[in-house]
Amino acid sequence: MATNDERLRDLEAEAFRTGRTLAEHGEQLQRIGEQQTTAFGNIDSLADAIGAPGERTITQRLDTIERVLFALARAQGINPDDLS
Repeated sequence: MATNDERLRDLEAEAFRTGRTLAEHGEQLQRIGEQQTTAFGNIDSLADAIGAPGERTITQRLDTIERVLFALARAQGINPDDLS
C-alpha cells in the first residue's frame, strides 16, 4: 500500500501535469483567437474589396481579393506560393 508521502507525490505530479496541460490549451486557445481575429478582419477586407459595382474596376477588386486570400492562407500557416 502506498504511503502518504508517495500518494502526495503522485498527487503533486498529477497536478503539475494537469497545470501544464491547461497552460498548453490556454496557449492554443489564444492562437486560435488570434487566427479568428485575423480571419474576420480578412473577411471584412474582402467585403470592402468587392465593394459596390462601378467604384473600382474588376481587375482592381480581384487583385485586392487575391491579396486578402493570400494573407488569410499565410495566417493559417499555408504558403500559397507552394500550392500548385
